[in-house]
Order: sequence, then C-alpha cells, then structure tokens
Amino acid sequence: MQEQPGTPTYQPPQPATTLPGAFVEALRAALRGALLTPADDGYEAARPVYNAMIQRWPGAIAQVADIADIITCVNAARDAGITIAIRGGAHNAAGLGTVDGGLVIDLSRLTGIRIDPQARTVRAEAGCLWGDVDHATHPFGLAVPSGFIASTGVAGLTLGGGSGYLTRSCGLTIDNLLSADVILADGSLVTASPDEHPDLYWALRGGGGNFGIVTSFLFRAHPVKNVIGGPTMWPADKAEDALRGFQALIERAPEELGGFFAFTAVPPVPPFPEALHGQTVAAVVWCYNGSQEGFNALVEPLVSEVTPLLHGPHELPFPALQSFFDPLYPAGLQWYWRADFMPRLSDDAIREHAKRGSQLPTPFSTMHLYPLNGAAQRVAKDATAYRHRDALWSQVIVGVDPDPANADNLRDWTVAYHDALHPHSTGAAYVNFMMDEGAGRIQATYGDNYPRLRQIKRRYDPHNLFHVNQNIPPAA
Repeated sequence: MQEQPGTPTYQPPQPATTLPGAFVEALRAALRGALLTPADDGYEAARPVYNAMIQRWPGAIAQVADIADIITCVNAARDAGITIAIRGGAHNAAGLGTVDGGLVIDLSRLTGIRIDPQARTVRAEAGCLWGDVDHATHPFGLAVPSGFIASTGVAGLTLGGGSGYLTRSCGLTIDNLLSADVILADGSLVTASPDEHPDLYWALRGGGGNFGIVTSFLFRAHPVKNVIGGPTMWPADKAEDALRGFQALIERAPEELGGFFAFTAVPPVPPFPEALHGQTVAAVVWCYNGSQEGFNALVEPLVSEVTPLLHGPHELPFPALQSFFDPLYPAGLQWYWRADFMPRLSDDAIREHAKRGSQLPTPFSTMHLYPLNGAAQRVAKDATAYRHRDALWSQVIVGVDPDPANADNLRDWTVAYHDALHPHSTGAAYVNFMMDEGAGRIQATYGDNYPRLRQIKRRYDPHNLFHVNQNIPPAA
C-alpha cells in the first residue's frame, strides 16, 4: 500500500536535540516544578506519550507545579524562539503532546478538583484524568459527560469536543463547559466564559489547543450514580443484523440510553467465557441511566431478533463502566487511527463494516461507532467551534498492538478500512481522533467555522506560538 502523508513510523531511541545551556539553566532556576533534559534522571520515564508509535525526543520537559510555572515557560520559550508542546493526559492520537528538540510543558501534576454539589459544578485542573474526575464526583451522585477511557486527559478530550457514554442525554463535554482559565501566548491569564472573552470561549469548545494553555475547566455535572452497563456480543457473521438493529434502536430510544457499537476480539480474561476468548465479535457496550427493567424493555427487541453470544449488562457504578477498557489499553501500545463523522449508515455502509470489521489485524484492534444524536444535536452548528451537530455517528478505526514490528500492518488495515467507508462519511472527522493528515483535513473538519477560528487565532496567538496541535493558522 502507498505510504500515507504524515504517517508516523516507529523510530529506535536516539539522542534528543539539546537546548541552549543558558536557556535550560535559567528556566530550571525559575521553576518550582522539575525541568528534565536528556542528561537528567527521570527524562526517559517522562518522555513517552500514550501512543508508542509516536517517538519524540524533547530538548526539555517542564513538569510544572503551578500556573506561575506555566507562564514562566511560555514567556521563556516564546522569547527564545523555542517550539513548545502542551501535554495533559498524553492520549492524543497523533502524539501532539510532545515535540522533537523543543520544550514540553507537562501539566500532569496539576490535578486539583473541586466539587460544588449544590450548584452541580466541577472545577478540574488541566492535568486531571477523567478517572480523577469520576472518583471525585461519584460520591455526590454526579458525573461530567466525558469519553470511554478513564485514563484519558480532561484537557485534550474537552478541547476537541468530548463524546462519550452520556452524549445522548447530556451532550458533549464542551456543551457542559461553563468557563476555562487560559494562559495566552503573551503570558497573560484570562477567563473564557459567555461573559468574559466570549470569542475565546467559543473557540475553545472544539478548537483544540490552538488558542492558549487551559489551566482549569469549570463543568456542569449531571445526576448519574449507578448505570446499567456492559457488553452484548454477537458472532461476526451476525454483524450486519446487529449493526442495523442498533442503529434503528439508537434513533428512537430515550436519550438515557447510550453506548457504542464495536468490532472487537473478546478479551481472554474473566468474566468472558473461555470459549469466546480471542473470537472476533460485533458488540454493543451499553450505558443506561435508569433501571434494569427499563433497560431490558428497551433492548429486548434487538436481542430477541439477533441472538447474541453474550448479553451481560447489569447495574454498576458509572466509574466502573468508564474504566472498563483501561486494563486492556495501557500506555505504550502501538496505535494507528482513522476517523470520520457519519450520517445514518446505508445498507452498503453496513455491509462494508461487516466485511472489514470482521478482519481485525490484531486482538487489540477495533472499530467503534459512537452515537451523536439526542442532546448533542440540539446545539446549533455555529454555537461552538465543533460544528458536526447533524452527524449520527463518530466513527473511529484503530489498529493497535504492543509490537512495533506490526506498525505497518496496523496502518495498512486502518487506512484500507477507512478508505472503504470514507465515501459514506460527511467528509470530516472528530479532531481528537485525527493523525497528522494535513491542513486540508483540518479545514474540512471545521468547515464554515474555520474562517472565524482563524480570526480568533490571530487575536489571541498571532504568531502561532501554539502550533503543535491540529493547527489552525492565524488569519493574515
């Protein structure tokens, strides 16, 4: 298969580009947190990001301790002409939390969380993972709409949009973002909200890390305690019927019913029956914010019509569902991603999914379809930088494996699968699932919102200091 533009390939360890000694020593002296260079103990442990297919060697990693440290790093790097990358949870598909030879501003030590149970709000600092937020909110019977993996960073997921188990009932994560504290390219600290810097507030909700470094987020939380969750699995030869039935159900079901469709290999661990271990299946992982009886009534027509191999949804704490996949996908695996927003799937698209999804290249590889209807579609296209309010599905195809030798195989399968389904798509993709796919792909993703984003970029970051991201260049 022809090499794709921007395709990352595994690189063996190599020396990092060094930064000027005077810059390093001055910055080290000014920080309360740690500054790690290739000569320091701890650098190699701090260097990797979640996707091991991305290997970068920064000149220095600043493990900042507070907002003052961030401002110091921004001012120093800007004045010295040094490229910076911002790392929160380090889950970015394209590895955009790191950079060769530059300065990584690592926010992972900023993990403060404050809950206001009466107002149902949550303030989370930018180094938090969603598992941290779930742990803090669950005792109050609350949850913030997020994603599907608890080890994902709050900052990256939020700034890209944030779809997850609660999207149909509570909207995207950005639909629940009330305000954000942001350090700008000039080193100033501002608050973005409907009343303060409303243009920046608009841009942050889907525009990624283009406009500044968000240091904390204020979210609206929702009453979510225990849910009915878990998988239903069908044999791969029943995939067409299962996907067709799930689509019909999700289009008419109450918004309290969420979840996603997947092609996956059954994990070789309890509680999955040993006879199914390693088998490629079509599956739905459910999340219902209601009773077991209510859930059973909703899904009974589907499981009666298409007999599953396994049907195990039951009551469990929401954080347990949110962290269900974390042990299967630890940091350090090889990942290659392709994504699209999809309208209602045609019969031809469903057949193509059944064909491609049943041929997983490794047991870790998968395809997910996340529903986007319900509350997320009641927001206007131009209300946030994220504009894909008419898509029914967010589709992501990922080749995954521990072995770097499989990188080419993962890429080839993912790209072929994506190319077969792309003609059925809207032409755009969820920015958090994009690799390095070029400026045209970014522009297509933002569509009619792109010119406005460029104008806001010019106001807040006119020299494109924050460019290690899915970059939106400032307007001329």
